[in-house]
Amino acid sequence: MPLTDSQIRNTKPAEKPTKLTDGGGLYLEVRPTGAKLWRYRYRIAGKENVFAVGEYVQAPSGEAKEQTLARRNAGMLTLAEARVRLEEWRALVKQGIHPAHNRQATRLANHAENANTFEAVAREWIAKKKQGWTPYYLRQVERFHETDVFPYIGNLPIRNVTAAHLLEIVKRIEGRGAETVALLVRQWASAIFRYAVATLRADTDPAAALKGAIHRPKVEHHKPLSRDQVADFVKALDSYGGYRTTVIALRLMLLTFVRTVELRAAHWAEFDLDRAEWRIPAERMKMREPHLVPLSRQAVELLRELHTHTGGRSFLFPNYRNPKTCMTPTTLNRALERMGFNGKGSIGFSAHGFRATASTMLNELSFRSEVIERQLAHAERNKVRASYNQGEYLEERRAMMQQWANLTDEMAKSESKVTPIKKAAA
Repeated sequence: MPLTDSQIRNTKPAEKPTKLTDGGGLYLEVRPTGAKLWRYRYRIAGKENVFAVGEYVQAPSGEAKEQTLARRNAGMLTLAEARVRLEEWRALVKQGIHPAHNRQATRLANHAENANTFEAVAREWIAKKKQGWTPYYLRQVERFHETDVFPYIGNLPIRNVTAAHLLEIVKRIEGRGAETVALLVRQWASAIFRYAVATLRADTDPAAALKGAIHRPKVEHHKPLSRDQVADFVKALDSYGGYRTTVIALRLMLLTFVRTVELRAAHWAEFDLDRAEWRIPAERMKMREPHLVPLSRQAVELLRELHTHTGGRSFLFPNYRNPKTCMTPTTLNRALERMGFNGKGSIGFSAHGFRATASTMLNELSFRSEVIERQLAHAERNKVRASYNQGEYLEERRAMMQQWANLTDEMAKSESKVTPIKKAAA
C-alpha cells in the first residue's frame, strides 16, 4: 500500500531501523534516532544499489517559493515531492546512470556556475585585455562596470544573464544622458560574453541582440580656433592669474597639439631638450605606437622654465593634491573656462581642440597632409608601413613645428599683421 503522511507521522522509532515502502523502489527508513530518510532501491547491470535521497518533511503550509527551493536543495522532500523525483531517478536508471552520480555532477556544475559570475568573468576578461589598453581606458572600463553593471548583474552566473538584464542596464545609463557610456557598456558586455563562450562558460552573446537599442549621439568634433581667436587665447594666457604650470601646459598644448592625456601624464624621462625631442612611449599612445614630437625653440624654452618648477618629480605636471599622480583632466578645461574660451556663453573650445586648430591651419597653409597626420599620430592604415614610419617626414615635421610656433607668436602680436609662413620644402 502507498504511504500516507499520517502513517509516516504516526510511525515511532524502534530499536532497529524501520522500513516503510511506498512503491517503485521508493521507501522511507525510520532510524532509532527518530530521523526519517528517503531511500531509492534500484538495479543497474544486475547489481542492487540504494540511493540516499534525503530527509522526509511534512508539507509546510504557506511556504514561499524561495523557501521551497532552499529546502529541496538541502535534501528535504515531502511525500508528494519524493514521488515526483522518483520518476526522474527511474529515468536515469533506465539510461544506466546512477542517481547519486548524477546528483554529484549537478552539484559540481552548479558550483562552477556560481563561481563563474558575470563579475568574475568580466574581471578575468579585463585582466586579459588591459596590457593593450592605456591606463585611462582601463580606468574607464573598470569604473563604469563597478558603478553601472556589477551592482545589478555582477553576482549572477554569467549563463543566467539575459538580454533583458543588459537592456535594463543600458537604458538606465541612457536615461541619465550618457548615451556614449551606454553604447560602450553594451560593446564591453558583448566582448565579455564572446570571451565566456570561447572559454565554455556561456553559450550565446545576449548583448548582440541589443545592437541598435541605444540611440547613437551625433558626434560633435572639437571646434578649432580661428587666427583671431588664437591671438586672443595667447593674450589671455599671458594675463592668466592661475598656476604658472597650468599656463605652460596650455601653451605647450598649442605648440605640440598632442592629445591632452599625452601631455598631462608626460614624464621628464621622455624628453631630450638638447635634441629638442619628446618621445612618447607606445603604452601612453592611443594607437599603441611610440610617437616622436619635434620641439620648437619656444617649446624648449617653456620646458626649461617648467623644469625649475617640477623637474624634481617624475611628472611634468604633477597633481598639486597628490604629486604621485598627474594633473587631472579637468584642470586645463577649467582654466579655459576662466579665460572665457569654455563654458556657457563661450565659443565652446576645449583643450582637445588645439589638435583641430593646428590641423586646420597647417592644411590651409599647404603643408603635406601626410606630414600633418603623422605629427597628429593618427592611425596608419597600412600596418606594414606603420612599422617603418616612426621617423618618417622627420625633417619636414621639425620645420613645420618650428614654423607653427613662429606663426602662433605672430598671431599674438596685435600691432602687426600675420605673415603667412612658407610651407616646408618637399
